[in-house]
Amino acid sequence: MKRDLRDFAVRYTAAWCSHQASHVASFFGVDGSLTINGGAPSVGRSAIAAAAQSFMSDFPDMVVQMDGLGRAGDRFIYRWTLIGTNTRPGGSGNRVRISGYEEWTIGDDGLIAASLGHFDAADYQRQLGN
Repeated sequence: MKRDLRDFAVRYTAAWCSHQASHVASFFGVDGSLTINGGAPSVGRSAIAAAAQSFMSDFPDMVVQMDGLGRAGDRFIYRWTLIGTNTRPGGSGNRVRISGYEEWTIGDDGLIAASLGHFDAADYQRQLGN
């Protein structure tokens, strides 16, 4: 695996921990997309920033850890763990620890062209107390 991609993944993790949604979006191509658990894709940096901001708002103390980076054919697999407390207004106050992964397609510009994110939604809802 290229060292540059590992460095890219480390910086992407730091962007999530920065609590600056625009930093996360900057890792995506201008027309990049983020799809979470098969939902409607967030297309373009503004939409990706909005998706990232929703997690940052739900978990103001959120920390994302990089668990690994691998390859599957022409895609890269970025594995992560999110840890945070759901203290947004009206939140449950519960602490959540959820692991998942993103399947990245990297564009010619070296940025994420498409990311398919996956995590156990039922376990996530259980930890939230829903």
